Amino acid sequence: MSLMAKKKTKTKKTPKKKLKMPSFKLNSQQKLIFGSFLVLFGILLFIAFISFLFTGKTDQSAISDFLSRETKTENWLSKTGAWLSDLLIQRGFGISSFIFSGLIFLSGVYVLMDINKSKLRIHWFWGTLIVIWLSTLLGFFGDRNDILGGTIGFEVNTFLQDFIGKIGTIVLLLFGLITYLAIRFKLNAQSFINLFKSAKTDFKSEFNSDSEDEFVVTIDNNLSEEAEAIKTAFEIPKEEDEYKVTTSKKATIPSKELEVEVHKEEDEIEMKIETVQDELSETDNLSNKLVEDFGLYDPTLELGNYRFPPIDLLKKYDTEGITINQEELEENKNKIVETLSNYKIGIASIKATIGPTVTLYEIVPEAGVRISKIKNLEDDIALSLSALGIRIIAPIPGKGTIGIEVPNKNATIVSMRSVISSKKFQGSEMQLPIALGKTISNETFVVDLAKMPHLLMAGATGQGKSVGLNAVLTSLLYKKHPAEVKFILVDPKKVELTLFNKIERHYLAKLPDSEEAIITDNTKVINTLNSLCIEMDNRYELLKNAMCRNIAEYNAKFKARKLNPNDGHQFLPYIVLVVDEFADLIMTAGKEVETPIARLAQLARAIGIHLIIATQRPSVNVITGIIKANFPARIAFRVTSKIDSRTILDGSGADQLIGRGDMLFTQGNDVIRVQCAFVDTPEVEKITDYIGSQKAYPDAYLLPEYVGEESGTSLDIDISDRDKLFKDAAIVIVTAQQGSASLLQRKLKLGYNRAGRLIDQLEAAGIVGPFEGSKARQVLVTDLAALDNLLENEI
Repeated sequence: MSLMAKKKTKTKKTPKKKLKMPSFKLNSQQKLIFGSFLVLFGILLFIAFISFLFTGKTDQSAISDFLSRETKTENWLSKTGAWLSDLLIQRGFGISSFIFSGLIFLSGVYVLMDINKSKLRIHWFWGTLIVIWLSTLLGFFGDRNDILGGTIGFEVNTFLQDFIGKIGTIVLLLFGLITYLAIRFKLNAQSFINLFKSAKTDFKSEFNSDSEDEFVVTIDNNLSEEAEAIKTAFEIPKEEDEYKVTTSKKATIPSKELEVEVHKEEDEIEMKIETVQDELSETDNLSNKLVEDFGLYDPTLELGNYRFPPIDLLKKYDTEGITINQEELEENKNKIVETLSNYKIGIASIKATIGPTVTLYEIVPEAGVRISKIKNLEDDIALSLSALGIRIIAPIPGKGTIGIEVPNKNATIVSMRSVISSKKFQGSEMQLPIALGKTISNETFVVDLAKMPHLLMAGATGQGKSVGLNAVLTSLLYKKHPAEVKFILVDPKKVELTLFNKIERHYLAKLPDSEEAIITDNTKVINTLNSLCIEMDNRYELLKNAMCRNIAEYNAKFKARKLNPNDGHQFLPYIVLVVDEFADLIMTAGKEVETPIARLAQLARAIGIHLIIATQRPSVNVITGIIKANFPARIAFRVTSKIDSRTILDGSGADQLIGRGDMLFTQGNDVIRVQCAFVDTPEVEKITDYIGSQKAYPDAYLLPEYVGEESGTSLDIDISDRDKLFKDAAIVIVTAQQGSASLLQRKLKLGYNRAGRLIDQLEAAGIVGPFEGSKARQVLVTDLAALDNLLENEI
């Protein structure tokens, strides 16, 4: 059988250098200057045109000697007015050029009032078409030097009449008018008919009615309640088809007031319906006024001059692009066919799709062949191909074929530059776009972290996890402004993510008392995760008060100035938590890490907190059921056993990858094979240097303060510094015989931080015992009488 493969020529992809377009966004002062200029220029142009109607012939000879100061003109705007008028009217479009002065004046009004420019573009489009049509129409009656249609109108007419004659030109102009009315004002044939009938009715009523206040209305025999009421109100005489009703008067019907305009044509009644918009609330009116005065809130304004890193910082490799080895394809095809035929499996057709690392051979077996039989031959096919590891997809989802993925002998590098510069990534409108690499069909693979909503990444040591994390972070740095996204980086190995320290005040988030933004100490990890839970609760409170369901709705409402910052509202950036080695945290901290991670994974999606967790040991005691249930999006690099593959993917396949960035991605449905984009350490260093050299925020994004229960080691001995609610808290604790901060939160309606300080003070006073891990503190005072004695003795 012949190989049905599409031949591709060897091409060397050279990404185009992206030119940075200048920003045309004007501030309020520039809008005032530019808008005033347009308004005044439009007025002056109108004055010059008016003057040209009287002085144009007199100034004709002076225009040719424009630069001479001795030349005098009669135009009210002197030589400049005479020259512009001659250019646009005499040599241009004739008197229809007056429309240009109106459009320029209108443009200035739009800029001054900061009105949406979409309608202005429509005015310019239709205004220009009207100028051309009117110039052509007036040129029909003028000559070459006539100012009615100008030179352009005359020349267009001459051209048209040479080909279609005068009658054809008139018909063409009429067709242009009908086209304009149909498109611009949504008119149709019925509209013209109704217009003609209305004129005919007015003509009849003018000459044939007994009084000047009457007109003819026809009403169907089956009258509605409203028509019956009208009939009664106006005492309509009984005639077959026509009734006389006083014109433009309102008939008052119980609970309704109608203004009726009815025309009869072949027993059809046409009714004009006018809808009334709902009144805006006071809040909406205020927000609309603020938007009109100041525009939408721009969160990027503080770093308005921030420049995204250029693509040139990323390395371009000579080995990029797909290389077709025809001999290798033919050889692999023959071996696959031969191996299957040895087991009495016939193939109807075979097709090859060449990727950067792997070639996919799609086969269609002959009728009657069981798929499981081919699936069981995975090792035999790998043996015949002498391949590092093959993967059989039986069947390929959405296709009636079976896929056999065979590694290429000479793999090509997928550079980060090639995926960042791709149209698919640059034109993406995702909230958090991530360019992971390229698929087997050599297409750039872009996913949205906000839709995942969390990502679990696993693979053996040296198979590409750290490069994958760098690819994720690099994608977001190239797409999102520092005001829009913040990173929390956890690096127990202390060497993988240290380069991102340079962008601390741009993109990173940390605890208030933390010196470094990159977290390497496991104790700080616990505090950070709990602080992130407090941030999550605070954000949900803001969403509840703003009556929004997710962060996108909330930020849109805040940008529209519908939320008052005095009420605690603020623009909320996305927060991405990246953990480079999750297994180490589980070994050292266990439940103290797993609990807040699981809570964030379950709840944090709607308020813009997303987790990316990587581990080199995808075992069940690290990736527990709670973690797996809340991380539907997973990336598996090469692992060493089928058990690890099933742990991360719930199926085999990851153990048959070839390493060096070869990975499988799933988001709860299909498994997609992707070659991860390679971004080297020097490239990341260049990017962070470029960003770090620019103006930054005063500090990193600060998370809420978290005081753990273990902080009770530094006891508050001074009685004068005790909290005002110290005695109330002591009574609650002794009465309940339960020493916990959460109890004080519920009973005294306190925040966690204040309740934690009260517990510390109670420990210093000897009322509760020391911190005992997950257990509640022991209450050392048995009853309220003993408590009173203790407090009196202190005084």
